[in-house]
Amino acid sequence: MSVYVIGDVQGCFASLDALLSRLPLNWDQDRLWFVGDLVNRGPQSLETLRFVKGLGSRALTVLGNHDLHLLCLAEGFARHHEADTLLPILEAPDREALLAWLRHCPMMHVEYGYVMVHAGLLPQWTIPQALALAREVEAMLRSPRYRDFLQVMYGNRPHHWTESLQGMDRLRLITNALTRLRICTPEGKMEFSHKGELRDIPPGYLPWFDIPGRRSQESPIICGHWSALGLHLDSSVLALDTGCLWGGHLTAVRLEDRALFQVPCERRSHHGGRTSTH
Repeated sequence: MSVYVIGDVQGCFASLDALLSRLPLNWDQDRLWFVGDLVNRGPQSLETLRFVKGLGSRALTVLGNHDLHLLCLAEGFARHHEADTLLPILEAPDREALLAWLRHCPMMHVEYGYVMVHAGLLPQWTIPQALALAREVEAMLRSPRYRDFLQVMYGNRPHHWTESLQGMDRLRLITNALTRLRICTPEGKMEFSHKGELRDIPPGYLPWFDIPGRRSQESPIICGHWSALGLHLDSSVLALDTGCLWGGHLTAVRLEDRALFQVPCERRSHHGGRTSTH
């Protein structure tokens, strides 16, 4: 059995279909992992969501910020952005089944010696600690109270982890770290406005995976989210958002041997630059 991990699809279903046709998949045995952001900004979010859901146990996806934006939008807790392409999902006859499936996807996954999360981990968190915190958010999203959290999920504060955080502030910080983190200070203070390249990081901040003494270094972490970073593969991080939506590539990595598979995007974005939902 092989595991193929696929970067941010964001509704670019034609590119996903093209990538899958290039993978030497054994559909009876192999599995697909997705780093999150299945939907939004690309032209076929509905088709992408239906396809991945339909794969059942053959596929696993962690939640990304655009996936959570869809859930908030569906409940009326977020405004529709000009670049959003989520209306076909919200108007689909199977809308409720798709949204319920998405709510039950994990925030973080650990298996085969790898950790998968959409954006990153704060440097103070060990992998077991981060997994336990992710489970707190998952439990809320899967509970009858999920709307209570979605209603207050947006926001950049608090931006620094402390064990004393409680309630919705605690859940918001965990969610922001797992789905929005790109850079932080060595002390773990998050900054969310930077979406650019490494050379443009503001003083005092580093990529989350380059923080000295990061406590989650024992296992390689698979992530996406940072399209301006591009493909970044080393012993501790596999960053797979290669900007398909922005005219780049859609990327897959086979975990057993780190074999790389890529297809060029099927669609050039008509938007002016990289933007983020929240």
